[in-house]
Amino acid sequence: MHRTAAPLSPSGHAKSWYAATAISHPAHPPLKGATSADVCVVGGGYTGLSAALHLAEAGFDVVLLEAARVGSGASGRNGGQIHSGQRRDQLFLEAQVGKDDARKLWDLAEEAKSLLKVLVARHAINCDLKDGLILADHKPHYVAESHAYARHLREAYGYDAVRELDRDEISYLVRSPLYHGGILDKKGGHLHPLNFALGLAHAAVSAGVRIHECTRVTGFEDGPRVKVMTDQNEVVEADFLLECGDGLQDGLDRRVDGHVMPICNYIVATAPLDEMGRELIVNDAAVADSRFVVNYFRLSRDGRLLFGGGESYRRALRADIPGFVRPYMLKVFPQLKEIGIDYGWGGVLGITMTRLPFVRKLSDKVLVASGYSGQGVMLAPLFGKILAEAVRGQAERFDILSRLPVPPFPGGTMMRYPLLVAGLTYYALRDRL
Repeated sequence: MHRTAAPLSPSGHAKSWYAATAISHPAHPPLKGATSADVCVVGGGYTGLSAALHLAEAGFDVVLLEAARVGSGASGRNGGQIHSGQRRDQLFLEAQVGKDDARKLWDLAEEAKSLLKVLVARHAINCDLKDGLILADHKPHYVAESHAYARHLREAYGYDAVRELDRDEISYLVRSPLYHGGILDKKGGHLHPLNFALGLAHAAVSAGVRIHECTRVTGFEDGPRVKVMTDQNEVVEADFLLECGDGLQDGLDRRVDGHVMPICNYIVATAPLDEMGRELIVNDAAVADSRFVVNYFRLSRDGRLLFGGGESYRRALRADIPGFVRPYMLKVFPQLKEIGIDYGWGGVLGITMTRLPFVRKLSDKVLVASGYSGQGVMLAPLFGKILAEAVRGQAERFDILSRLPVPPFPGGTMMRYPLLVAGLTYYALRDRL
């Protein structure tokens, strides 16, 4: 018997710019009564929705249980940025897993970008998908390193979509005094994350997936068939259980909790900026900087700046999110000091010690993909597809991901918060030096 999940899940979609501009999303009924399925998926974000969709398309009977609303967790609250590669760069991966697996991981990440575009096109998901990502260096001595990495991607991986930016170029593209150079990734990009999740949900339902919202999983029993229990004492029996709740499933499975920890991150949306917005980011790319606690930002389709900055390492979201994020935003764009903030929201994401995702077969019947550490927009749909492959007995790609080094947090679940806060506070201080 596995433990009851902690009450971290939001009651619904955040009062965000994303929710205010969401596509139509009819509610899915809570689970009523016992049921059975070939596969039970826990979590209605990108991983769970993609896994459910691909399994249903392969002929499996799938039940998906979501504690709140589809896309109400990190999948519907994030910065919407599409990066290349895994969460850690190829040099790190080459050192940790060897060049062969590093190459396979790069190829998987490239496939993930392609799959995202295929899903958007195939299912006609209106999610403002655009190309272009700038990685901006906030310290002068970072520039040579980032430029060398761009050359490494071209020479070792044949990735010609990146080019180096010097101080003049980045100052032209991003009208901030903060950055000294960086990289332009023409095959990175950005999208409306909640609409992407809602579009995946519509596709999954159309393929036959039974989605039940407002149905919190409180525990499960492993066995010949997995028994999944909910907060309303309903039971789902299934041949397989896929744990896809990321940071919001904390408390459900100790085997995952030791490796994946929830933290909170925050975003604001300014009032519409009109011409000023087009001058802030000239090529309409997404931007992420080199800080350990990353500043990330982009323009919305209606000309607002969507700006993410700051983290908190506690189990509840901050009350005054605009007041918390605004200083980060003004440090990057001091010219916005007279501009109002119309929306501010936060979300819970899962992180790991190495910032690499935790993908494991926990038993013959239970699989997990979690802990994307901020890279879930691009990786999670493919990882959901790979979970579906593993259920079908095709484990080669799953096995590559299961070899990723994701050690447990020191001190276990009781000590992970104080130890992590101490470590992250040190790195946040380094950002300011």
